[in-house]
Amino acid sequence: MTKIHTLEQIRSVTESADFTAAIEAGFVAYSNGDVVVPPVGELIFDSPPGDTHIKYGYIRDDTVFVIKIASGFYGNVALGLPSSSGLMLVFSQQTGFLESVLLDEGHLTNVRTALAGRIAARYLAPKRVNAIGVFGTGTMARMQVEYLATETGCRDVVAWGRANDSLARYREDMSALGYTVVTTRDSRDVTRACNLIVTTTPSTAPLITVEEIRPGTHITAMGSDTAEKQELDAGILGRADIVAADSRAQCEERGEIHHAIRGGQLTIDRVVELGELIRAGASARTDDEQITVADLTGVAVQDIQIAKAVDDLLSK
Repeated sequence: MTKIHTLEQIRSVTESADFTAAIEAGFVAYSNGDVVVPPVGELIFDSPPGDTHIKYGYIRDDTVFVIKIASGFYGNVALGLPSSSGLMLVFSQQTGFLESVLLDEGHLTNVRTALAGRIAARYLAPKRVNAIGVFGTGTMARMQVEYLATETGCRDVVAWGRANDSLARYREDMSALGYTVVTTRDSRDVTRACNLIVTTTPSTAPLITVEEIRPGTHITAMGSDTAEKQELDAGILGRADIVAADSRAQCEERGEIHHAIRGGQLTIDRVVELGELIRAGASARTDDEQITVADLTGVAVQDIQIAKAVDDLLSK
């Protein structure tokens, strides 16, 4: 019989368990060639603006395969609704039968994305973080900062946003969690103060120019998960000492790496996969002055790993 797990049940598990090791193992398996991940299924909507991604695949010799549907509709905030929604389907790899439905409403996608940001910082961020910069004021802008708490003791945040009211809410919410938050609508306030920056917006035009980036800066870019979206000036990737992708194949088609290759700023042979960094087991940085970028477009193996782990815990 197919099990159905509600968002409330799923949250009860994700609030008490750490899935970092599972996501790391998934990235390594992907870079080792042990994961089958077809191209992303994608629907792009203009009015209202939004997108729906279908990501799916399996790890060879595993017990399950997973299909994830996740949507982002960015006008939902004005309607008093979350911008993201979705679900994950867990099937038996032996019979093809549907074993579980995870009605996570996009929560597991948020968790696995925040974990990827944590992992990227673990292998690429400077040892001493002066301040954390975040572009965006939504759920991911909050979760990314919270999940970095395991990697740095820094609690100083500079947050960029387009609207004063959303910036005020972000400052209030994050201050309640013990962070000192400065808000701004000028990207230069972020790049001047912060050497660990996370971008979490659906922007289709660069928010940061190459001239703004100081030596020693790490950027984790995760908002650009389609071919249309872009948060970074392509020159930043051209200037970077290390450019990491969650998936080289996927980032050639979407995200910041896609734009940098198309603009002649980068070649794919300069890109290392996150799974390769994890497999090496040490920080990729060899110099405090290096500029590093992680381009995270979201890979189905992350969904496989977190869906499997959550389903196992809920089925006990």
